Amino acid sequence: MMSEGSLGIPSAQEALPGRTQPMEVAQQHFVLGTPMQPTPEILSDLKMAMFGMGCFWGVEKKFWEAGVYSTAAGYAAGHTPNPTYEEICSGRTGHCEVVRVLFDPESVSYLALLKIFWEGHDPTQGMRQGNDTGSQYRSGLYTYTEEQMKAAKASREVFEKVLSKGGYGKITTEIRPAAEFYFAEDYHQQYLAKNPTGYCGVGGLGFEFHNMDGADLLL
Repeated sequence: MMSEGSLGIPSAQEALPGRTQPMEVAQQHFVLGTPMQPTPEILSDLKMAMFGMGCFWGVEKKFWEAGVYSTAAGYAAGHTPNPTYEEICSGRTGHCEVVRVLFDPESVSYLALLKIFWEGHDPTQGMRQGNDTGSQYRSGLYTYTEEQMKAAKASREVFEKVLSKGGYGKITTEIRPAAEFYFAEDYHQQYLAKNPTGYCGVGGLGFEFHNMDGADLLL
């Protein structure tokens, strides 16, 4: 997972053409046993969230261990329809490696997911994450509602103050409404459960996500 991808995002005209055929993946989550595809019935009770934090193998594990309903590894925020892993690693699709999360807000709040996001990676690195270099490894928050957008922006302000106090620079996290999610290949789904000794380059900076005065963060 250390491909040397592009450090820029191509325009829609420059991007690879892709394909109309969606990626075929398992219907059920390998670890949780729940559906990975959100149906209208599922979304009547659950919410979706999407995060880009670098290599999606380790990112997905962080979220499936957090008590959510389901997770899926995929590609988003680019131009090429139904891209392959090789294509996104070329830097010619514009996509970010992401994890889409299905969660019950009564059990796991969006704020709790944001805490995992901010504490679980380095959001100051631009088009890379650790040794993984390329636009596909950029930090991104992709929101499904106006409430999520407000919470994402507010949380960025809070964590930027925490990092600034710790000597780090500006947060480079991309925050935008969620674009279409494309499943990654089936072997990427729940990869670290299938391959426990597999590579995972995702790691945080050791700072806690909280208000500077120590009070609870209210979004």
